[in-house]
Amino acid sequence: MSDRFNSRDTRDTSLIRATPFFGGLPDAAVEQATAHAVIRNHPANQIILLENDWGSSVYFILEGWVKIRTYNLDGKEVTLNILGKGEVFGEMAPLDEAPRSTDVMTLVPAVIANIPAQDFVQLLGAEPQAGIRLAQLMVRRLRQVNRRLRLRESDSTSRVADVLLFLADGQGIRGEQGIEIPNLPHRELSSLSGLARETVTRVLSKLEKKGLIQRNQDVLCIPNSDALERILV
Repeated sequence: MSDRFNSRDTRDTSLIRATPFFGGLPDAAVEQATAHAVIRNHPANQIILLENDWGSSVYFILEGWVKIRTYNLDGKEVTLNILGKGEVFGEMAPLDEAPRSTDVMTLVPAVIANIPAQDFVQLLGAEPQAGIRLAQLMVRRLRQVNRRLRLRESDSTSRVADVLLFLADGQGIRGEQGIEIPNLPHRELSSLSGLARETVTRVLSKLEKKGLIQRNQDVLCIPNSDALERILV
């Protein structure tokens, strides 16, 4: 992680104000909402939120990746989403004044800012555009989940391809070779797709041989998302 983050004062809110959620909102409103923000560095595999905790803060990812997870009735971990730079999490509990419904854990070293839930709710009440932006975020995430549920009974290739497209839609960065997403551990893709890790490994190798994906240590690239989309059944 770069030194500029390690040397930041925890009260320097310029990074959080630059996140997409606050883009275009009045400066005064953003200044007020982020006045009590705290920015922290977190190591990989650190729990940020625990299921059933009460929601006293809303979080913004400034660097790194986190996973949203829960557990099924058998106690098996289920990854619901992967979020990266610029994303928001922890926004639901303050809105319905209920405990957290999921855990959030860092996948890599991350820089995460949090603002008091009260300040976030006041911003939504004062600035209609902020409320619309939050609604759009929730609609996008719901649409992604609905798509994944529809493909739950599809073959393994379709399910892995859909997870990659899901990550590209939420976290993809357009690079010279195509859309780049983090090259996640196969156990995370296994949890997202509901497939065995060995199956995920086999499908990824097959997609790579077909030229539908390219991988290095940190990044997985999708050269042509339309071509990957066409293999879904």
